[in-house]
Amino acid sequence: MRTALFPGSFDPFHNGHLEVVERSARLFDEVVVAAIRNPQKSEALFSLAERKEMLLESFAHVPNVSVDSLSVLVVDLARNLEATAIVRGLRAVSDFENELQMAQMNRALSGIETVFIPTGPSNSFIASRLLREVARFGGDVSTMVPAPVAKRLAEKFAT
Repeated sequence: MRTALFPGSFDPFHNGHLEVVERSARLFDEVVVAAIRNPQKSEALFSLAERKEMLLESFAHVPNVSVDSLSVLVVDLARNLEATAIVRGLRAVSDFENELQMAQMNRALSGIETVFIPTGPSNSFIASRLLREVARFGGDVSTMVPAPVAKRLAEKFAT
């Protein structure tokens, strides 16, 4: 069985992430989406439990996708899951340099390959950081995130 691990902070999960999940689900027998607390990023908008719940709701229509969380190295979780690949989404060329370094490090540590899936043009500009900022100031991001995420963003920033 071919299993892929798609790790990320997903704070919040958006349509670009969803596109990568759906496309990965067609390439692999099983896809595990793992939410992480990224210490390199600012304080999380949603707790890990909230993010896991939104993830499950956002791709409930994709039967071969499950959710996990990550408190170890990505490669350690990948090994524990017996993943054959780590999936990473690319929005633009600027994402590639950092993602390539991580892929090379992960391969050096574990031998696990990374598969890059570029998002389509309709999702290439979406970034969680921008969504948080726009939503915080009352902007409507509902067309850029799955419905469960839009609902929680509206609740989070209700005035």
